[in-house]
Amino acid sequence: MTQAREPVTVFLVDDHGLFRAGARTELENFSDKVRVVGEAGSVREAVAGIARTKPQVVLLDVHMPDGGGAEVLRRIRPEHPDVVFLALSVSDAAEDVISVIRGGARGYVTKTISSRDLVQAILRVADGDAVFSPRLAGFVLDAFADRPGAAPISDPELDLLTPRERDVLRLLARGYAYKEIAAELFISVKTVETHVSSVLRKTQLSNRYELSRWASDRRLV
Repeated sequence: MTQAREPVTVFLVDDHGLFRAGARTELENFSDKVRVVGEAGSVREAVAGIARTKPQVVLLDVHMPDGGGAEVLRRIRPEHPDVVFLALSVSDAAEDVISVIRGGARGYVTKTISSRDLVQAILRVADGDAVFSPRLAGFVLDAFADRPGAAPISDPELDLLTPRERDVLRLLARGYAYKEIAAELFISVKTVETHVSSVLRKTQLSNRYELSRWASDRRLV
């Protein structure tokens, strides 16, 4: 008779409390497979919480105000090499994926993933597999294969934008209205307008249609 597997312990790292609460609730529906042992909304809280709870898997947001997922990886992995990181982010930009994978994450999935698929991804990385959303796997293969047509690791123009400006641009290019962007990113419509104005100024473009083409050329969409 096969012995039942103990639930994989999981730590949530995301700067949006509402998202953490929702993710915890969804994961608790699969309590026979995963068990949430803690959560954090900042790099400092994440480092302390992961060190204290020693989870098997950390679900890691990429963009946070005080350094983001890459900083959590940099500070945790040397002291706790057995902890496995799975990036879970609204961003599907090549540079974000490559940054956290180079930092040591075992996978990267976007927040559009279903609860069931997320649980499967957690179990797989806990078992040593690498897991990526289909579109994102190509970025990683391109970047690490160093072959012609590889996704650029850096772009001087793109580097002018802040992480939040990239998030706004990505959703704008997908056809989201300002109100929808605000709801998706948990910010105000006024803040969305400010970010769009800043992106237009930095890219020297004049409207959202030009921005959409610009974002598509850089594989942000």
